[in-house]
Amino acid sequence: MSNTTYTASNIKVLKGLEAVRKRPAMYIGGTGERGLHHLVYEVVDNSIDEALAGHCDEIKVTIKTDGSIEIDDNGRGIPVDIQKDAGVPALQVVLTVLHAGGKFDQNSYKVSGGLHGVGVSVVNALAEWLEANVHTGGKEYRMRFERGKPVSKLETIGKTDRHGTIIRFKPDADIFETVDFSFDYLTVRLRELAFLNKGVRILLTDERSDRVHDFRYEGGINSFVEYLNQNKKLLFPNPIYIFYEREGMEFEISIQYNEGYQENIFSFANNINTIEGGTHLSGFKRGVTSAINAYIRNNDLLKNEKVSPNGDDIREGMTAVISVKISNPQFEGQTKTKLQNTEVEGIVGSAIYENLLTYLEENPAVARNITQKSVMAARSRDAARKARELTRRKSVLESGSLPGKLADCTINDPAQTELFLVEGDSAGGSAKQGRDRSFQAILSLWGKMLNSEKARMDRVLNNEKIQPIILALGAGIGQDFDISKLRYHKIIIMADADVDGAHISTLLMTFFYRYMKPLVEHGHLYIAMPPLFLVRKGRQKRYVFSEEERDEAIAEFGDRGVFVQRYKGLGEMNADQLWETTMDPEHRTMIHVKLDDVIEADRMFTILMGDEVEPRRQFIQTNARYVKNLDI
Repeated sequence: MSNTTYTASNIKVLKGLEAVRKRPAMYIGGTGERGLHHLVYEVVDNSIDEALAGHCDEIKVTIKTDGSIEIDDNGRGIPVDIQKDAGVPALQVVLTVLHAGGKFDQNSYKVSGGLHGVGVSVVNALAEWLEANVHTGGKEYRMRFERGKPVSKLETIGKTDRHGTIIRFKPDADIFETVDFSFDYLTVRLRELAFLNKGVRILLTDERSDRVHDFRYEGGINSFVEYLNQNKKLLFPNPIYIFYEREGMEFEISIQYNEGYQENIFSFANNINTIEGGTHLSGFKRGVTSAINAYIRNNDLLKNEKVSPNGDDIREGMTAVISVKISNPQFEGQTKTKLQNTEVEGIVGSAIYENLLTYLEENPAVARNITQKSVMAARSRDAARKARELTRRKSVLESGSLPGKLADCTINDPAQTELFLVEGDSAGGSAKQGRDRSFQAILSLWGKMLNSEKARMDRVLNNEKIQPIILALGAGIGQDFDISKLRYHKIIIMADADVDGAHISTLLMTFFYRYMKPLVEHGHLYIAMPPLFLVRKGRQKRYVFSEEERDEAIAEFGDRGVFVQRYKGLGEMNADQLWETTMDPEHRTMIHVKLDDVIEADRMFTILMGDEVEPRRQFIQTNARYVKNLDI
């Protein structure tokens, strides 16, 4: 037993912002890309709070060429007078003290997203440097900090006729895995905020690439829903809008149905995207289900039906945005992904029930479209249940729960294994011969894949091309998908490097996104990148992935005696070549399919695989100039 003593001297007290720098993940969720961009959101949320209070209608976010970022609003400006308890300017208190801010004062902010009061001080703590410029009372003030500590006093630098706050900072490379801000990543959140705050202009500029987004939506969340439903066939033209205010809480909801089979619901609390839902979302679902079922009962619409719609059926094809604003929100954790206020569920559920039922009674044509779709979904669900039971019976009786074309691996730990979905028996044969059978499994696919963008669950389950994938992965499908049962943690689509191969890859990605979305969200999906050419001269050889790389290799080897082989399909490659170029973890190149922007992912699958031809034509015309190595 150790004789080491344990006394008061062993207890360390982290002062000021030291705790933030020591454990940043506790405050921003991590030090990767998500945590980096969370810094920006914390500052922007303060500007949005000014907008909610009626003092701000323009926010500018600029990625600077030196890697810093600037957030400029036309709000009231952070106070600069002396804070009596601290004896220093209020600006310094806000930027250096956790749980300090105007949001704890009900007279300053009725509604706020950043109620933890740690946002901008955390940003300061995790920044290499931060500069704050405040325009208020006809003067401009400035103060600079480095790694959370003031390195200059508050100084008056001149007169001004504007008002607002400018925060500019550079994230600390000693803290973050990456300090490279993504224009696309920021676009997701800033676009949401513009939709949620009607009339507020949010300007995003990237000075590194001259890219600009200018967001302003006078229609608010109705514009949001219409944006989400672009390029989809609608059941009715105008969204259903409900606004309700009670007991210091207000919420607005916009609902519109399309002819598709997916529900697309986004929930927000005080402008925070509650990606894990919470009481406002559960109240919304309960209210909608109760209202539509009540309308069905009141109008005796199920007298000839053997099934009745449940909540999932009723939400098929629904696009909705739920925005709740509450004076004292209770979130789960600092990153605020789930609302926990218990009183919200009952208020939202009752209000939705009453208002939606009234709307349906006053708009019978819309009500008929919604109820008919719900009943059709219920029939499909019953057919899917029967197909699922049949699939289970077939899998157990015929192949021990695994499809016959699956060449499984020997390791059982999903974290160490990968499954290649290979187009065609010929390529599948090469892959089986070339693989490392200890951790690599091969499933050969054949024939035309079903477009699951246009198919309900029962058709998907009955499709002989998709059934083997479902069985091989072992995690179910749709609402029954359980990612903890996934048999492989790398699912790799391996198709030919031509138009047909790209189409098959897109069909598979559509299937995974629509019916196994957690698989994509958790980063388990990849696309293999087989080479297009083999360039060889004597014993020198190089596999290349584009015509430009081919020409560079030819020039390097010298024109004379150079042999170039064009691979038109995976089946043309020998097993050792396929292993060496596409399957060997030490040398292969793969695309990791990530889901950074759910909204844009949904829109893209709709454009590429949906019923509307014109949006697809426009997309192809716009992006055709970027296509390389088109093999037709």
